[in-house]
Amino acid sequence: MNISNSFGISASALTAQRLRMDVISSNIANAETTRASISNGEFVPYRRKVVVMEPQKNSFENILQSQMGGKAEIGQGVKVGAIKEDQSPLKPVYNPSHPDANAEGYVYMPNVDITKEMVDMISASRSYEANVTALNASKAMVMKALEIGK
Repeated sequence: MNISNSFGISASALTAQRLRMDVISSNIANAETTRASISNGEFVPYRRKVVVMEPQKNSFENILQSQMGGKAEIGQGVKVGAIKEDQSPLKPVYNPSHPDANAEGYVYMPNVDITKEMVDMISASRSYEANVTALNASKAMVMKALEIGK
């Protein structure tokens, strides 16, 4: 692994964490949305979305090649594998005056917990900051290496 690979790894992590923060922001913004989409002719509440990350180029073949002295590279960063909907149950709230209330007077609210979203946002923000620090450290090492020849 050479020093320039660290730039790509940090860049992939920055991109993934930025997307994660965008999804969390969307969850917070839609925490009270009872009409997010239409299913079977009826409006359904917003469902919390979760980012699933996976490693880039970290297959068995690449690991085997690197262990055997080949040119395969391990740990080329992270990528967003999918954005999935959280299938936890929606929250029923008794509010018979709400336009989306059912016959019993219950409105199904999104499965978004603001506290959980804020904790996830702090985590994503800290991960982003850590990757910026790693990127700056790599840049500083390259700059010092360039000064060796002076």
